[in-house]
Amino acid sequence: MKKIAIFASGSGSNFQSISDSIKDGSLQAEIVLLVCDQPSAYVIERAKKENIPTFVFSAKAYDSKVAFEKEILNQLQQREAEFIILAGYMRLIGETLLAAYSHKIVNIHPSLLPAFPGKDAIGQAFNAGVKMTGVTVHYVDEGMDTGPIIDQRAVEVKEDDTRESLQKRIQETEHILYPDVLKRIFS
Repeated sequence: MKKIAIFASGSGSNFQSISDSIKDGSLQAEIVLLVCDQPSAYVIERAKKENIPTFVFSAKAYDSKVAFEKEILNQLQQREAEFIILAGYMRLIGETLLAAYSHKIVNIHPSLLPAFPGKDAIGQAFNAGVKMTGVTVHYVDEGMDTGPIIDQRAVEVKEDDTRESLQKRIQETEHILYPDVLKRIFS
């Protein structure tokens, strides 16, 4: 059973889908830590309900990215985390964590990479008028959404879609794809 740390910055819907997959026995993993850089994020409440330890920090409280990543690394090592799973974590991972967890950091992104990397990928796709977008799960490297792709799922952009309806379908796809990919990685 893999020991994983989930990094998140927002509501935590992917955190919840992974946690639910563990509870129903379909994903053989244990969430040993939630790392969150937003002290008011709802994902913290989700972790508390699941009795999952949290490390919540404000980047401004540290002198540098290296400083807060060293503290995160200490937290990960204390809990023997084997993988880092990014689930809506809105920071680029720096060299400190990349070196310690080479090829063991996984991210989910709401587009068919390499299209629409970075922030607001759903808005980028919607505004570009594409007919197809989707979800990508990839390993993390030093770039922004540039690491090796593990799997992708397409999501059609419908004629009557709003940004919100498209986002809802993309999130539904994420909640199925991410636990499925993690099952394959951990087996």
